[in-house]
Amino acid sequence: MNNNNNNIFDLTGRVALVTGCSTGLGVQMAKALARQGASIVALARRQELIDQVARDIHEQYGVDTLAVRCDITDTKMVEDAVDKVLEHFGKIDILINNAGTGAVAPAEDITDEQFSNELNIDLFGTFKVARAVAKKAMIPAGFGRIINIASMYGLVGNKIAPSSPYHAAKGGVVNLTRALACEWGKHGITVNSICPGYFYTPLTQETLDSDFFKEYAKSAIPMERYGVEGELDAAACFLASPAASYVTGIALPVDGGYTSM
Repeated sequence: MNNNNNNIFDLTGRVALVTGCSTGLGVQMAKALARQGASIVALARRQELIDQVARDIHEQYGVDTLAVRCDITDTKMVEDAVDKVLEHFGKIDILINNAGTGAVAPAEDITDEQFSNELNIDLFGTFKVARAVAKKAMIPAGFGRIINIASMYGLVGNKIAPSSPYHAAKGGVVNLTRALACEWGKHGITVNSICPGYFYTPLTQETLDSDFFKEYAKSAIPMERYGVEGELDAAACFLASPAASYVTGIALPVDGGYTSM
């Protein structure tokens, strides 16, 4: 990419596909990439939500957008979705694998279905999308930026919110990231993961606002607060940008210092 301007995070001319792009952190990161000039593909299961997200991003930032409905656990839907994006844009330069879920229950009470569902969405789903995008778009192009959204819980355990399937899946995403970085580096593809800490999203709002969790956060997070909207943006833009062309295989915590303790 020609990067003669002063913006080392310039993504003009790039096409970014963001999964789980109907609410929360996925939408925030999609907007961050759009702000840097990238065209955005909003991919998730709920058509009406991604249609709205695509409209909003186009109106706000003037970039081309596309909404594609897809369940990332369905291999055929994933393959078809990637084909649809390639038909529309002709390429996929950036992939943010953000779609995920989270089962919270004591390990001794977790059902087979809960554990299987967690791995199927967070780990296998991440792989399915990365596989399809790499095979159909990035390897042929000799270029790609894949960013897998893991979690600080993929790096450490925790005592406040028992969620062993989530820890297992996100730990898998961290090491899957390393494996793919090693395999696909020769194709000009970087593969990195971001490990967010506690951020407000529609799924976490109630838990994070509870008094007991606020108290816990003060002792467990060196910065003594949760992450707020926008604080993941720089990590996503950096890893997607020309500035990170020699960065691959990393797990980048954005957690207020949680994993440093």
